[in-house]
Amino acid sequence: MLNGLRQKAIVQPNGTVMVQSSELPLGATVEVIVLVETQPSEPLERSLKSLIGTGQGSFATHEEADRFIRRERDSWES
Repeated sequence: MLNGLRQKAIVQPNGTVMVQSSELPLGATVEVIVLVETQPSEPLERSLKSLIGTGQGSFATHEEADRFIRRERDSWES
């Protein structure tokens, strides 16, 4: 059976990370997984307005959308 221990640590010189816990029995074999927190390169919060026209198949302006819809409607009547 596996039991988990979760801690945050600060990397010391030479890349050393120390984990201490009274829950770790002396002589036990453990597996250590290190996940590094990184800062996002761009802010996560963007306005909805900034997304307009950026998705595949979307229109940058309402005029573009109107032209497309009119062409589609016209094609039905032909």
